[in-house]
Amino acid sequence: MVLGDFNLMKIDILTLFPDMFSGPFAESIVKKAQDKNLLKINIHNLRNWTKDKHKTVDDRPYGGGKGMVLMIEPVFLALQKLSSRKIYPQLKPSKTEQIILLTPQGEVFGQNKAKSLSKFKHLIFICGHYEGFDERIKNFVDQTLSIGNYILTGGELASMVVVDSIARLIPGVLEEEAIKKESFREIKLNDKKVKILDYPQYTRPEKFKDLKVPQILLSGNHKKINEWRYQKALENTKKRRPDLLEN
Repeated sequence: MVLGDFNLMKIDILTLFPDMFSGPFAESIVKKAQDKNLLKINIHNLRNWTKDKHKTVDDRPYGGGKGMVLMIEPVFLALQKLSSRKIYPQLKPSKTEQIILLTPQGEVFGQNKAKSLSKFKHLIFICGHYEGFDERIKNFVDQTLSIGNYILTGGELASMVVVDSIARLIPGVLEEEAIKKESFREIKLNDKKVKILDYPQYTRPEKFKDLKVPQILLSGNHKKINEWRYQKALENTKKRRPDLLEN
């Protein structure tokens, strides 16, 4: 057993386009998490669970209409293989595993959801595609997720966004203090919990043309600097995302 196995998160992704994942998961924080043996990502071609010679994964919708619909059988067979649970006739709740369908019809993904998913040991993502998916597939998932109120050609890009957001929250991937001070962290304001954006950051040079670093950041007075940062974070949030402070 290598160091990190106790905290290892396993992610399986079901997709029709596995080559799309070769770049994003081989760079930056996601790569760092894998190199530390804190994260293992497996990309699975859904066509591997088809039974006909054409490896068919989609068909025309009942009732008519344009486009093709993702079929239930390949998804069921894949989940039956990858999940630690018996998924039929009823998917039982799990404290260690989540099966997630990525679809525009899902709950909108946010930082709180990323935090909750980062606590699981095993995540299985199903990338929706074409005109949609057989509605019965929802019987085999714990939750449905969307990354915003817009339409993508498939769930592949959405799964990359979700995995990236989760990977950086796995204990040991980043310094805990860095995560605590990011945008969308919760603070107490007037006895209510609200989310705020991050404070503005500066680095060298101290002066660029007529643009200067705020003097307070050069003062060395950490108490005053923290007060300034807190105030600027609130101002940032009020200006750019007032909806976060609406309560």
